Amino acid sequence: MLTRTTRRTVLKTAALATAAVITAPYVRGAYAAGKLTLGCWDHWVPGANKALDKICNEWGEKNSVEVHIDYITSQGEKDKLTAAAEAQAGTGHDIMSHRDWNIRIHQAVLEPLDDVVDQLIKQYGPISPVAEYLAKIKGTWRGVPTAIGSQVKPCCSRIDLFKEHAGLDLLEMFPADESKWDKPKVDAWTWDAYVTAAQKLYKAGFPVGQPMGQTSDAVDWVGGLFNSYGVVFVDAKDNIKINSDQTRQAMEIARKIMEVSPPEVYAWDDAGNNRWLISGKGSSIMNPPSAWAVAKRDNPKVSEQCWTHPVPKGPQGRFVGQLPQFYGLWKFSQNKAAAKDLLLHISQKESIAQLVEASVGYDLPSFKSMYDLPTWKTVGPPVGTVYGYPPRGDEQTSIAGAPARSEVGAQIYNQAINTVMISKFTQGKEKLEDVIKWAEKELEGTLRV
Repeated sequence: MLTRTTRRTVLKTAALATAAVITAPYVRGAYAAGKLTLGCWDHWVPGANKALDKICNEWGEKNSVEVHIDYITSQGEKDKLTAAAEAQAGTGHDIMSHRDWNIRIHQAVLEPLDDVVDQLIKQYGPISPVAEYLAKIKGTWRGVPTAIGSQVKPCCSRIDLFKEHAGLDLLEMFPADESKWDKPKVDAWTWDAYVTAAQKLYKAGFPVGQPMGQTSDAVDWVGGLFNSYGVVFVDAKDNIKINSDQTRQAMEIARKIMEVSPPEVYAWDDAGNNRWLISGKGSSIMNPPSAWAVAKRDNPKVSEQCWTHPVPKGPQGRFVGQLPQFYGLWKFSQNKAAAKDLLLHISQKESIAQLVEASVGYDLPSFKSMYDLPTWKTVGPPVGTVYGYPPRGDEQTSIAGAPARSEVGAQIYNQAINTVMISKFTQGKEKLEDVIKWAEKELEGTLRV
């Protein structure tokens, strides 16, 4: 039988939380195949955790394994603090959720999972390059990509405002059926076209809302912009490449966007852009479907006009920021064979379909072959509103910091060097060449690892 604890059970410190998990009583007696404990990210979508409960409960009953899940909030980084405490103590859950760069951080105490991931690739085809970059460390998979909590950040725009003020029909450009996308219209959705639309929307009193702080939403959309222009901060051989014409071109596009953005974008946290769209003042953001889902509850008139669609295209392609989540198996787990079997079960398309449905399309698998699941086409209103959430057409996933060594990429990302550059150039009015020189010095520091 599967038992659950909510975020209220997470204790004041990660170390105490770990101790509590280890000593927590079980409801049932030991099964023939033993027990498994999971420390999982506490989903923001009401009811989404229950889908994972059901999947694990059914697997546990079938395999005579007692499964216990602790849902740990990411607020205050409690999930990461708990993982760090367990890694240091060498005891805790068997399986643990890991966000963004956490697989790299704990690689030394994570069990190799090549057998699990290789089987999934054999079943479902190519895996997201961002997932591989974050979880395949020195040729070895240390984490299994999970759909739960994994996200990309495409455009979520107002159908009515774009049509009235920018002269763009989003439903015609990106209908909820990829086979009906008109290539010339899709190709015309470039960063230059985005700037033109943003300028018109600004004049109409409905600016786009792209954050420019040092949080993930800001770093991710800027990372996609930079990648679309071919900007490289540090390459895979530790060469600093930021001083380039590509960087100058991308910075000029960013400047034009910031000129027609609300001034508060520099201070927004990850909820700032959501609130901007939900309020009815904003015309477009780059975000998972969370803003639409909350608007559906709090401001239905706004949600009914929301349409998720690909990000603009640059000279080097169309790149959307991605932040996958992973399950890692601690080396100190006492039931590794059962844990790997459960990870494989959770990752099957049949299981993913249940998770995607329960999260109203928020959860995103790392396999493109799973993007045909029905939820993204049927959720609404408007029906099909999140069809464009999974990367479709020529849209590719990316993460700021790549292709540098992951140790270096993590620092580039966490220090938000890309958004700080833009803030210095636009809000700080510093000369572009001075900003590039500043970035070069910062990047030199990231190589000292």
